Amino acid sequence: MQSLALLKPIQSILWSVALLLLGNGLISTLLTLRGTSEGFSSIVMGAIMSAYFIGFICGTWVSGRLIRRMGHIRTFAFCASVCATTTLMHIMIIDAWVWAGLRFFYGLAYITLMTVIESWLNSQAAQHERGRVFGFYMVVNLGALAIAQQLLHLDSPDNFLLFAIVSIVISWAILPLSLTRRNQPNISSEKPKSSLKHLLSIAPLSVVGSTLSGLAMGAFWAMTPIYATQVGYGISDIALIMSITILGGAALQIPIGRYSDKHDRPKIITWVVMLAALLALLMAIAPSKLTLLAIYFLWGGLSFSIYPLAVAQLIDQLHPDEIVSGSSDMLVLHGAGCAFAPVLSGGLMSLIGSYGLPIYIGSVLAILGCYTIYRRHKVVDLVSGENAHFEPMVQTSAQALSMIFNQSQGDLFDDPSFYQEDERHRIINELRKSGS
Repeated sequence: MQSLALLKPIQSILWSVALLLLGNGLISTLLTLRGTSEGFSSIVMGAIMSAYFIGFICGTWVSGRLIRRMGHIRTFAFCASVCATTTLMHIMIIDAWVWAGLRFFYGLAYITLMTVIESWLNSQAAQHERGRVFGFYMVVNLGALAIAQQLLHLDSPDNFLLFAIVSIVISWAILPLSLTRRNQPNISSEKPKSSLKHLLSIAPLSVVGSTLSGLAMGAFWAMTPIYATQVGYGISDIALIMSITILGGAALQIPIGRYSDKHDRPKIITWVVMLAALLALLMAIAPSKLTLLAIYFLWGGLSFSIYPLAVAQLIDQLHPDEIVSGSSDMLVLHGAGCAFAPVLSGGLMSLIGSYGLPIYIGSVLAILGCYTIYRRHKVVDLVSGENAHFEPMVQTSAQALSMIFNQSQGDLFDDPSFYQEDERHRIINELRKSGS
């Protein structure tokens, strides 16, 4: 009953999220399959998919301004219309350059949609309820992404129907929000100050982990359908591979994260990254489809955990009033990694064939694993207090980060044992600057 009472104020938002994620989850896989069918090379498809992530990053800088000018509901309707129409334009104009432009504007509009939703969620939940609200939101998010892949069974990517379905469900996402009677929230005009140089000096493991996890995950989302097609799998198998990986991420993120809360987090990150790298390389030699699905499930659970683990490690090392701005910078770094990943992995696939994808992903994760080992054995990372509380997440907007960490920040400020305040942090900062 308590959960139902918590969901009642946000049910319209969650319905919009579910419909939006159904469309977005389907279009990403659908475009790679249709582009391959049209004869686009791996590197060309990589460039097209990279354009989406570039738009995503650019959208993080303009979404707040757009919402403040137009309001939440009108901004949502405007951007949903952009996503729905660009989806249909892919099927009307089969051209790589046009597709890249469409993906850029789709990515820009999509992050604005997520900012609308997550800022609204943030405003509807009381501070002590935000963790549970975010949990429900993540269930809907990952569940919709997994179900979206199964919509590929409805028709061939070579036909019009699937593109129409994407456009329809994204358009339907406007309905629950536009029908709500609840007041629209205000979005703050204050922007978190970027502090990448500062973060790199005090938490390089988190910075590198966020960027390299983007380089790996961007390749998975953009290029896995192409890889599976090239090694001989059909549409049904591709849908199953994508869904299984997402379900692995949903099932294993929380156990891994909670374990890291109670143990040496850099050590947990090392093991997670190295095992994910090994599993990525094993994809290339899996003897059967069943084995490959098992590998993808485990890999999804490990690899989906890397970014939130990196964020939790960052929070371990930050003063509470630095958390939101630092986490927002991590989101940009992760998005930048995702933007480069399809081009790099697609180029490698063009050079050495389909198995360039698992080799690329495995190599990126192995590099990250080696760096985590170096940090653990050569450098002592200073931690501001007890381990931060892990929160599962996928690539999202800064509003979701604010929803999670404002609650944590409030808890920290209420705990007098967290700091002896200024003197303690002054000493820590002096040690950081000196490189001790």
